[in-house]
Amino acid sequence: MNKPLTGINILVTRPAHQADDLAARICLAGGNPVLFPVLEILDIGDQRPLLDLVARLDEFDLAIFISPNAVNKAMSLIQTKRSLPPTLKVAAVGQGTTRVLGNFGVNQVIAPAMRFDSEALLEMTELRQVQGKRIVIFRGDGGRELLGDGLLARGATLEYAECYRRVKPGTDAAPLLRAGARGEINAITITSSEGLRNLFDMVGEPGQVWLKKTPLFVSHERIAQTARKLGLDQVIRTAAGDEGLVQGLLEYFQPEARGGDCTLGKS
Repeated sequence: MNKPLTGINILVTRPAHQADDLAARICLAGGNPVLFPVLEILDIGDQRPLLDLVARLDEFDLAIFISPNAVNKAMSLIQTKRSLPPTLKVAAVGQGTTRVLGNFGVNQVIAPAMRFDSEALLEMTELRQVQGKRIVIFRGDGGRELLGDGLLARGATLEYAECYRRVKPGTDAAPLLRAGARGEINAITITSSEGLRNLFDMVGEPGQVWLKKTPLFVSHERIAQTARKLGLDQVIRTAAGDEGLVQGLLEYFQPEARGGDCTLGKS
């Protein structure tokens, strides 16, 4: 079997509960995923506003879920309290979020087919005519305002439902620093600008030296821009999702493929 990533150590920075799929895809291609989460997803501190909103779901015409984390946190809570109103339409920013909604039995979802971001969702026909519509956005704390601002500008009435918070993990970065200093990290995958900034903080100035020289694979131009501002030399833009990241890795490393075995690893 062709294993084009054999012998390549790839830093996987997704939250721990979301890293398995990407790690498995890398391993299947022969690579060695090095797990180092740079974001931790926690419950929101005060759930009373969220519980109040869940009780009022019948007031809304559309519910938008920003991420798989928003779906998992919100739908797990909703299903302990009630069913989704039959008249409530549901939208998602990306296909990953759509798939998680399917796990909760929500299969009729408005979502972009290509670009997976707020801009693409705003371009969809279903969100162009929202004058007078009541919309709720399920998201993490301190999320982007672009989607909400766009809907407000089109005449919608909007509420945010913050259902989780993102924090920087307190992981010991010493093993990763040693691996990076020895040149043992061949590539880095990052799936959010916040995660990239956390990674920079977690490795500190010594780690940033090799970090800036290591190929960084990102699936969105916004993350690529953050990386360039931080001084990374090699930023490779890939297609969206875990599949897109792995395809980008395959295209980059295939000329350097070499023999070896795959073992899942943690830094």
